[in-house]
Amino acid sequence: MPSHGSLTKAGKVRSQTPKIPPRPKKNLSPRVRNRKEYVVRVLKPQTTPVYRGRRRRFR
Repeated sequence: MPSHGSLTKAGKVRSQTPKIPPRPKKNLSPRVRNRKEYVVRVLKPQTTPVYRGRRRRFR
């Protein structure tokens, strides 16, 4: 089975790409995160219906 290009050039572009260090992640402590989720889900429930996807037009 013929290959698309020679195997000697495999990984050329990736090896030439400069390495960028990832941003440090800022995670909340579990206690704070759970409190925020509780406030959103229990204390402030949405009163209006949530439309998922496209809204249909009635004629």
